[in-house]
Amino acid sequence: MRGDRLISILLLLQSQGQLTAKELAERLDVSERTIYRDMDALSGAGIPVVAERGKKGGWSFLEGYQTNLTGLKESEIHALLVSPSKQLLDDLQLTRTSEDARTKLIASLPAVYREGAKEVWNRIYIDTSSWRNEKEKLKSFEALKQSIWKNHKLNMVYQRSDGQTIERIVQPLGLVAKGNRWYLIASKENGEIRNYRASRIQQASPINETFERPKSFDIAQYWKSSTEAFIKELPTYEVQVKVTQSIIGKLSYSSHFVRVIEISEVDKEGWVLVKLSFDTEEEAIRYILGFSNQMFVVEPQFYAKRYVKW
Repeated sequence: MRGDRLISILLLLQSQGQLTAKELAERLDVSERTIYRDMDALSGAGIPVVAERGKKGGWSFLEGYQTNLTGLKESEIHALLVSPSKQLLDDLQLTRTSEDARTKLIASLPAVYREGAKEVWNRIYIDTSSWRNEKEKLKSFEALKQSIWKNHKLNMVYQRSDGQTIERIVQPLGLVAKGNRWYLIASKENGEIRNYRASRIQQASPINETFERPKSFDIAQYWKSSTEAFIKELPTYEVQVKVTQSIIGKLSYSSHFVRVIEISEVDKEGWVLVKLSFDTEEEAIRYILGFSNQMFVVEPQFYAKRYVKW
């Protein structure tokens, strides 16, 4: 505990320049007497900490001294250096900037951590692209970024999911990457916050008119709440099927969106009864047909009569 506190003192003095014993004690939740003992320990270890008396006095480093401590634990360094998604960085035109920042961060680390930090790049790599490498076209991405950073209103032409095109002036609050897809989070003129799929924005141009961001807006919390609400509203289509034991482990590994709700025991004939849930009836049909004679429908009865051990 004392070792952690001594490191904290060094980092506080380096970042703040000068602090009184009282200020250090309050920040570290110890007594001033403990701070004085810690300063003696630091001085005895060769750290040039000096005290200046008076109203504007306090503890500081001898002029010109700077510690090379980062205060980061090894696990925290790993968290900072895990490779971000190259696909998303490319979209944001930050790939080279990210690489330069990581190089500078490694150079600033104590030697004992430096080699281990470099190895993080070779051990974890995040790829958010799809297997078919299908990349959505982002016609107006630069305009979106410009409006977000400058708090400029945005005039956009947007194609809704039903194919209709609308023109709307919005107040862009941020961008969210879901997988390899980008979404614009923006406020309408009535204050309602909505999500817009970036690839559906046909045209966008910033307006030379600024807006004030909602002070309480937190994009991460908003997206979490929005996602939860969206999932609750998703339609569900449940199907009961019998499957061979050999495909039990493959049920969730499909290009179709499926939820495995329940798996029963193997029956006397070697089949396993499984309850599945899909978003739509069409998804269920495509999924079931994909397993050929290794799966047949039990419920609903309409499918049971139509697709029976074909």
